[in-house]
Amino acid sequence: MVGIGSRQQSAEHGGHRPQQDDGAGSFPGAPKVGAKAPRTETRFVPAALQLVRALDLPAGSCAFEENTCGFDSVLAFRPWILNEEGHYIYVDTSFAKQGDKALLLSSDLQAEEWSCLRLVYQIATSSGSPSDPSQLNLYVRFEDESFDRLLWSANEPSDSWLIASLDLQNTSKKFKVLIEGVLGLGNTASIALFEIKMTTGYCIECDFEENHLCGFVNRWNPNVNWFVGGGTSRNSHSVLPQDHTFKNELGHYMYVDSVYIKHFQEVAQLISPMTTAPMSGCLSFYYQLQQGNDNVFSLYSRDVTGLYEEIWKTNSPGNPAWNLAEVEFSAPYPMELIFEVAFNGPNGGYVALDDISFSPVHCQNQTELPFSAIEASCNFEEDLCNFYQDKEGPGWARVKVKPNMYRAGDHTSGLGYYLLANTKFTSQPGYIGRLYGPSLPGNLQYCLRFYYAIYGFLKMSDTLAVYLFEENQVVQEKIWSVLESPRGVWMQAEISFKKPMPTKVVFMSLCKSFWDCGLVALDDIAIELGSCQSPEKLPPPPGECTFEQDECAFTQERRNRSSWHRRRGETPTSYTGPKGDHTTGVGYYMYIEASHMVYGQKAHLSSGSLRGVAGKHCLAFFYHMYGAGTGLLSVYLKKEGDSEESLLWRRRGEQSISWLRALIEYSCERQHQIIFEAIRGMSIRSDIAIDDVKFQAGPCAEMEDITPQSSGYSEDLNEIEY
Repeated sequence: MVGIGSRQQSAEHGGHRPQQDDGAGSFPGAPKVGAKAPRTETRFVPAALQLVRALDLPAGSCAFEENTCGFDSVLAFRPWILNEEGHYIYVDTSFAKQGDKALLLSSDLQAEEWSCLRLVYQIATSSGSPSDPSQLNLYVRFEDESFDRLLWSANEPSDSWLIASLDLQNTSKKFKVLIEGVLGLGNTASIALFEIKMTTGYCIECDFEENHLCGFVNRWNPNVNWFVGGGTSRNSHSVLPQDHTFKNELGHYMYVDSVYIKHFQEVAQLISPMTTAPMSGCLSFYYQLQQGNDNVFSLYSRDVTGLYEEIWKTNSPGNPAWNLAEVEFSAPYPMELIFEVAFNGPNGGYVALDDISFSPVHCQNQTELPFSAIEASCNFEEDLCNFYQDKEGPGWARVKVKPNMYRAGDHTSGLGYYLLANTKFTSQPGYIGRLYGPSLPGNLQYCLRFYYAIYGFLKMSDTLAVYLFEENQVVQEKIWSVLESPRGVWMQAEISFKKPMPTKVVFMSLCKSFWDCGLVALDDIAIELGSCQSPEKLPPPPGECTFEQDECAFTQERRNRSSWHRRRGETPTSYTGPKGDHTTGVGYYMYIEASHMVYGQKAHLSSGSLRGVAGKHCLAFFYHMYGAGTGLLSVYLKKEGDSEESLLWRRRGEQSISWLRALIEYSCERQHQIIFEAIRGMSIRSDIAIDDVKFQAGPCAEMEDITPQSSGYSEDLNEIEY
């Protein structure tokens, strides 16, 4: 028997045991990267690993033995260096300094089937924990997008090789993989790549025939651990089986043996890579238990918050040969699988595991449809979607308001529909309007997001509340209510919840007193799987900016009192500017402060450089132009090499007290920038603001607002239904 990463040594004779779980996986036998990547020393690489790496690798893969396999360093940045003896490439402080970047770009790739991208890497640093560590980022660059999508990032130093496993959903689009190394603080920092491998299939699948074990790791326990079984060495106190993959002694599998057990309830855990894309279907694997022994073999799922859920457990000893297990597995948000064996003593025998696979179709006799977030969400532009009210008469009305200076429009676009509960018209205090959402399957983690606005009401508490209604019970549980809120501002609410039984979300408006009633508005209800506060959420793609953290990639040639400013809340001057941002109502936006400028003065906000691609682009953003003296807001396209910009879109004068959405469609096959230009109007009441900028590939889905130099609204937007 052998430990993870070494197939020659016996644990019985002091051989290698699995290393402690450090959250990624490791290669104990792989060459170590020191403070500086070696170029003259001879480094040992296990023969089995050399054999695997010598095989023809699929597209998008490289073992960095003799060359970089079509991966090229981007010339505008530091190069990745191929080690003279092969085995890896690196960037370090012997030829680069802190903050320098090295970019590695693949050739064109395709993943028409679901694929798994594995990256074996090491980030090394000098002793101590630097405040500014080195960072390794992996992006996906689709052929029709002008920006790169961040898929994965790491900055934890390690003294061994680590493995990252990343799921790539199937797509018909061509794409490239971009690997970025950014050197951190310290004079001995280095980043190295040992192997990149892209294979068809899911990252949670494994037959345990390769040294990296597909990124599965053992959680270290002094007395009981998962080991690699099979191969030419078969030393054990138990009679271990042949592997399932090849049905002979040369193949490999994972097993755990009770021979070292010293206490009752000793537990061994084998942990899969974390899923990185939503998946739902049938998980299958083969297992074998030694007959008549007291052990418990279970399978758990665990999300990024650490929440465990048992999804399978052995209920009988099974056959002496390999047994097939099929488990319905749904991972709508990042999850890992934990194969756990609990022993009650040293006579617990062994448990073996092999050939873990996944299929996107349901297991046999499973007909339950997966949860659809689209069916549980609504922006009320067309109808009530799958929401309904419990009675006829006054309740929640679907309304639309023409953009004006006195009433805010909807949150979706400033021009569309939303729901309004008008408790002013009730004939009795205690009026309640209930809005029910669709049924949500039980035992799943949900994130509910919605926007609300309150008008009137002297006392605001409980004017709007959210309840959970379990379908097999009469009792409703309140999970959220308004405490205090700015009046007339669209505010975002976020609620995470999980219930064992099917549940409906209920929105309830309430007027406690006949003398204190008002209006409650509701819009853009969205229900997603997972927690609202996921600790491992990646930053938004470079094509999106909400200005919540910073100004993203936007820049200004000069910064002074007359520049664009990042702000939250109301602007200093009355009767102009927004009361809050568009993203959450309490977040940040960019604006010009007219009181610091003179009539006709301009402020420019430029995007980062965008890659030119064939086809159409869509730029979406929200703008706010409220104030009697409001000037101009224009959007320009500046192509690389051109001295002048071309006008894409313009608005002149006061538009609305609401945030309004703009959709701009354009084409550009050259490197380019987008420039927002605001011009101060005739009075200090001419603040102009923008928020929630988003670049998308392809034409705009809705064509309401894309005509350049238009200064008014089309006739069909003058409709008032309330």
